[in-house]
Amino acid sequence: MLTPATIDRVVTAALDEDAPWGDLTSAAFLPAEAVAGADLVGREDGVFSGGEVFAAAFRLTDPAIRVELLVEDGAFFRGSEPLARVSGPARAILTAERVALNFTQRMSGIATLTAQYVAETAHTRARIVDTRKTTPGLRAFERHAVVNGGGRNHRNSLSDAVMAKDNHLAVLLQRGLSVTEAIRAARDLVPHATRIEVEVDRVEQIEPVLAGGVDVIMLDNFSIDDLRAAVEQIAGRAVVEASGGVTLETVRAIAETGVDVISVGALTHSARALDLGLDVRISGG
Repeated sequence: MLTPATIDRVVTAALDEDAPWGDLTSAAFLPAEAVAGADLVGREDGVFSGGEVFAAAFRLTDPAIRVELLVEDGAFFRGSEPLARVSGPARAILTAERVALNFTQRMSGIATLTAQYVAETAHTRARIVDTRKTTPGLRAFERHAVVNGGGRNHRNSLSDAVMAKDNHLAVLLQRGLSVTEAIRAARDLVPHATRIEVEVDRVEQIEPVLAGGVDVIMLDNFSIDDLRAAVEQIAGRAVVEASGGVTLETVRAIAETGVDVISVGALTHSARALDLGLDVRISGG
């Protein structure tokens, strides 16, 4: 998902937002010929994400800037450890600094939080996956960060898979259609390789959904006991996904029920930006 074209498009928009008519402070205070070196440094431990995005912020500001990435995306680092080195025109480095940091702090925060969820469930079969609860326009960045933290991606968009949730089912019931019939009709309409997932919020919905031939059943806001019972009832007839209110405090118990997938909206909508800094050294001018 995180292609060079996507990086350049999003980063260019961010640079245009932050300095639409240039950086007045750098132009007023720094000689045009001044050069600088800078280190990207962690102020706390974490998992790094967004190296190419960080580099793009400087490259798109001034191609004369050089960026050396010292750690790879997905690598764990200790606070105070240098993560990248930047050198080039001082004005341009300071112009790009905030945009570069904003992206990298956000992505590293997501990767770090994801790694914590993955560590809590590592002894089970459950995969930790993200959701579509992403920042508009930044889905590719944030989902890349989830993968860097050891998680997996759910469907990328509404165009990728059939996923019927409670509101879809409510419309069906209002029209007098059964869930089983609706799933079979959907199977006839979509391409043969398309997976169909249906959300249920009660145990009694499971058998009608299975009868329709779903690939994945999402158990929404089930208790731990109900999750365990549902896994036994489904018995491998579909992939079992648990969702709803998942936290670091509850994810281990959810994983130990035997579910295959745990979707966690908090990975992207509630991750704290990691504390990273750019330590600049002016060396000429």
